[in-house]
Amino acid sequence: MVGPSRPQFVFFGSSIVQLCFSHGGWGSILSDIYSRKADILLRGYYGWNSRRAVQVLDQVFPKEAPVQPSLVIVYFGGNDSMGPHSSGLGPHVPLDEYIENMRKIAIHLKSLSDTTRIIFMSCPPVDETRVGSGTSGIFSELVRTNELCQKYSDACIKLCQEMGVDVVDLFSAFQKKDGWAKACFT
Repeated sequence: MVGPSRPQFVFFGSSIVQLCFSHGGWGSILSDIYSRKADILLRGYYGWNSRRAVQVLDQVFPKEAPVQPSLVIVYFGGNDSMGPHSSGLGPHVPLDEYIENMRKIAIHLKSLSDTTRIIFMSCPPVDETRVGSGTSGIFSELVRTNELCQKYSDACIKLCQEMGVDVVDLFSAFQKKDGWAKACFT
């Protein structure tokens, strides 16, 4: 390591975590604000769900690491909340399993250090019209609706409240903006 250690801020989740760094998103703004003060680490994986996250949790956040993150922002739910595909393949995770996976993630992260701060982000709404118009024949069975997104968002919020974990209610926050579907998903 070169120089003194700095706090680590880790973004852990699916593709929405990656999107927050593109086109001047809030992740980019955070990186700019904390430039030379904290290391911003992106552990966002395209198309991932909570099931896959639990499988690599110990590798991404080893308990024996000499430096533990100061802040972990966790986002899973958008892919989990997609309706199941008839083949059994795809990113869908049943709601009960999603809740347990998120609980496992929270427990693991809380065990890293007394000083690690954890923030979960709930599932955001979707622009159903746009999502429906972009479906291919291969993925035509995949269903992404606001009804499903809200169920997963509500479950995440309830779990975080039960466990004393901070949570950002993206489902409600996005919809506070007029024309939110166009403003948030362009």
